[in-house]
Formats: sequence, C-alpha cells, structure tokens
Amino acid sequence: MSVKVAILDLNAGHPNQGLRCIQDILVRYSQKNQIALDFEIFEVRVKNEIPDSDFDIYISSGGPGSPLESVGTEWENNYFGLINELEAINNNPDRLDKKYVFFICHSFQLICRHYQLGTLSKRKSTSFGIFPIPRTLAGKTEELFRGLDEPFYAVDSRDWQVVEPDEKQFITMGAKILALEKERPHVNLERCIMAIRFNAYFFGTQFHPEADPVGMKKLLLEEEKKNQIIQVHGADKYADMLQFLDDPKKLERTQNQIIPAFINQAIQALQETYS
Repeated sequence: MSVKVAILDLNAGHPNQGLRCIQDILVRYSQKNQIALDFEIFEVRVKNEIPDSDFDIYISSGGPGSPLESVGTEWENNYFGLINELEAINNNPDRLDKKYVFFICHSFQLICRHYQLGTLSKRKSTSFGIFPIPRTLAGKTEELFRGLDEPFYAVDSRDWQVVEPDEKQFITMGAKILALEKERPHVNLERCIMAIRFNAYFFGTQFHPEADPVGMKKLLLEEEKKNQIIQVHGADKYADMLQFLDDPKKLERTQNQIIPAFINQAIQALQETYS
C-alpha cells in the first residue's frame, strides 16, 4: 500500500534541522517496513501553502516566533481551516478514511490555543537543550511512549509555553495530558504541558520528538546558540549537553519511538479499513 504524508512546515523560511529529521524518520520507516510513504512539504507561513484533505498523515512542525502574533493572519486561518476539515472527517461516521495529525512545538502551541486548553504565555527565559520528560499517569499507558525510559529524554527549544490547563475543556474534548515539564523545586513556576493526546487521531508534543543527536550537536556548536545557552544556563550546563551527545542512545530512542509509533497507528487503521 502507499501512504500519503503531508509535512506542514511552520519554520517561516528559517533554516532548521527539524524538517530533515522528519524526512529521515519517514524514509527509515518506509525502508524498514517496506511501505511506500509518499511525502510532500508545504511552506505554510511564508508561501501560505496548505495541503488538501487527501493525505493520510499530517506532521506539523515547530517554528520560530510568537504563537500569538499570527492570530487572524491569512495563513493561520487557512491552517485551522484544514484542521477543522480533518476533524470533521474524523467525526463523520460515514468516512472511514480517518486523518492523523501530529503537532510539534509551535504547532502544538497553536492547536492548544485553538482548542482553548490552557494559557499560552512567554517563558521568563528560553528553554533549549536535552531534558528529561516526566510522564503523567495517563502518559504511562500511552502507546506512543511504550518502551521509553521514565523519564525519557527529548530536545526542548522554545520561548513560549502552555500552562494552567482548562480541566473542563480537557474533559469536554476527551483530551489527556501525557507529560509535563520536569519539576524545578527551586523555581516557583508552574510546570508547562509537554504532550497531549487530543483525540484518537490528533497528538502533539511541546518538545521535539524528531530531533536527532547529529542535528542537535550541530546546533550546540553554533557560536550564537552556544553563547545563548551559557548566558541562560551557565557553562556547566552547556558542557553537560555536549557530553550527553557523546552517548546518543537516549535521544535516538525517543526519535525512533514516538513519531514512528504514530505512523504505525495510522497505517494499521488504514489497513483495517481497506482490508
């Protein structure tokens, strides 16, 4: 069978490692499972490129800038128009071709705002590095996290956060918080939401599950990023990040598990539908 994947690029024309990582995951999955994954990239924020609803899987990337400043823009209205269309297909009992969407970082913040699931606010300082991601009780039974350590490790790169979850809205939607920011006993700040299962077909992470050690090391060695980390977190933290990448298995385990497991779920559903 052939599976169509749309990659929604929200990087606004900025160079990044995330798109390469997403494509690498798709190619490896295709080769390993001998399933054709035909993917196409859509530049959402600059070119206002929006795919139609004929794709099976949609992966919506991270990106720079404020997730609030795009309210009312043409590209965002079109973006949410697509999301609403996919949601309508999934809610239609006569439609068997369900649509699976994975939201990463900036996309995660946008969809949380769209669903009014919490407060979207700017962090006091940039979070950038490889951090432990503790699961909630619901996260410990999440299929996409199966086989990962507790906590598992992932790349976190953001200036914004979703906090103060609206419990009533979560209950209404049937959404579940699966992971939270690591505990910081010395900081009197609420832990932000790091992963949500919105429904059976929509899933999102604040962290970057696509990130690999190669791309992360390349970023860390950039002079601007190095100075930023040292200024915010100190030289010891920067050295710890580099040392962590000398043993890349923890990060590779996250990259090889979460998005591939999401693709698995979508493909299994497709196979059951058309078998």
